[in-house]
Amino acid sequence: MKKYNTINHNVFFTADEHYYHKNIIKYAERPFNCMSEMNEKIIENHNSIVKNNDIVFHIGDFSFVRKKSDVYQYIINKLNGNHIFIKGSHDYWIKDKTPITLLEIMVNGYHITMCHYCLRTWPRSHYNSWHLYGHSHGKLPSIGKSHDVGVDNNNFYPFSFDDIKNLMDKKDNNPNFIKR
Repeated sequence: MKKYNTINHNVFFTADEHYYHKNIIKYAERPFNCMSEMNEKIIENHNSIVKNNDIVFHIGDFSFVRKKSDVYQYIINKLNGNHIFIKGSHDYWIKDKTPITLLEIMVNGYHITMCHYCLRTWPRSHYNSWHLYGHSHGKLPSIGKSHDVGVDNNNFYPFSFDDIKNLMDKKDNNPNFIKR
């Protein structure tokens, strides 16, 4: 687990891009004819809303590259923003680095816990903190103040902080919320 202090930049969240994963088109029923079309559309959508000074949290399954390769760096170089990666189940390219598997941050006074996998409880969930996850490709309903930020769940765009805040404002309290 890693913690960051309060972040005061434009922040975006995404997951499950699966760059260079041909079979994800079939598995997740993505509307693309081929892997390169999928890669380019996700990059185009990303760059249409993320600016160079923005922070982007990739919450797992960024790339499906099994061998030691610089392909992931090629994609990162094409994407706007400053990138922080949380390891997912297909992030073999992160193997040689110290992976982050759970990350806690504060953005505009909101405590956010990120993990590639959906959690039932998470740090400060009893205070209605937020949990962002991926892995389920929009097929697992969220509970309380949690949300799947995978590209399959947002028309292949990242979510902005404001997108997440608007979603969380409409959600029920976390099941373990303690009223003070």
